[in-house]
Amino acid sequence: MSRMRTADLVLVALLLGAAMGVVFTVLVQAARARAAAATAVLEQHLPDGVAAVLQTLDEPAVVLDGSTSVLLATDAAQSLGLVAGRLLAHPEVAAVVDDARGAHEPRRAELVLRRGAVGTASLHVTVRAAPLGVSLVLLLVEDRSDAVRLEAVRRDFVANVSHELKTPIGAVGLLAEALDSAADDPSQVRRFAGRLTAEAGRLASITREIIDFSRIQARDPLHEPQPVALDELLAAAIDRSRVAAEAKSVEVVRGKRSALHVLGDEALLTTALHNLIVNAVQYSPPGGHVGVGARVRDGVVEISVSDQGVGIADDDLERVFERFYRGDPARSRSTGGTGLGLSIVKHIVENHGGDVRVWSRVGRGSTFTIRLPEAAAPDAARPRRRERERV
Repeated sequence: MSRMRTADLVLVALLLGAAMGVVFTVLVQAARARAAAATAVLEQHLPDGVAAVLQTLDEPAVVLDGSTSVLLATDAAQSLGLVAGRLLAHPEVAAVVDDARGAHEPRRAELVLRRGAVGTASLHVTVRAAPLGVSLVLLLVEDRSDAVRLEAVRRDFVANVSHELKTPIGAVGLLAEALDSAADDPSQVRRFAGRLTAEAGRLASITREIIDFSRIQARDPLHEPQPVALDELLAAAIDRSRVAAEAKSVEVVRGKRSALHVLGDEALLTTALHNLIVNAVQYSPPGGHVGVGARVRDGVVEISVSDQGVGIADDDLERVFERFYRGDPARSRSTGGTGLGLSIVKHIVENHGGDVRVWSRVGRGSTFTIRLPEAAAPDAARPRRRERERV
């Protein structure tokens, strides 16, 4: 008897589930039908061809009725967050629409809008509103956020370059005057001449890195990529860093050799790795060690440069790759840093389809890791490796 009750309950549950499924399907279909009908009604209010034209636009565009309700909005307008349901999401945009409707002529405005309902990022847009017939208004929006951001970067770059060059140039001028005044004192001449040489070197370093950065931005390193042997890349970068390391009595220790390859521009990758090694040397204590090694993990080549230096504060970790950013300007001046080296590294690595990461602890040192996709070795290199294995 209890088994029959259980079977009946199961049957009832199945029937209820099926009924609920049918009801849900009917409701969804009805909602879709209402939405389609509403869209058809809205499009009937638009002038001939307007709906078809708007649907082909990639730019944000919205058509509004006499009460500033949205009749039609392109996908770009939706993704940019210009509309919320059947309303404009930003009162500033609605004001431009009302102005165009009241004046019966097009209106244009440059606006800064908040991106998203709770976001803090800004949208820089150009808004154009034009009447369509008696009550309708066509709204076209151009997102200029990227252009504004790039202009700000360019402006900051010029300002930073001017500031960075001003210091050594002014120092060279003052030291030249001091040399002239101390012409009869050989010890003072030697002292000022040494400082003059140091400032000239700093000026040359800044100029060289600015030129390097400009060249990097102007070229596509993967336009004609070539397989780059990692062993040769490490050897070249360490050799270029030898003078800086010997000047501070810092030993650069290289890990074991490998047969790994990456794809890209060998000269640019050498520059990136050289910058990391020199940076590690500059922030290492005299007599310290800098380690350079490479490994492959899941098809990604990781090249790491580790030092035993002062480390980087947590607040500075997110900004060390910004152009001209230096967490401790006083210490950077003493080490000769320009604040461009790490930004050059990041730019080169990202252009090669990789990324660069940093781990650091104050007082314990830092490790910078370049991550690049592994590439197959060129055919000409494979026989040589097999030959070495047989020896």
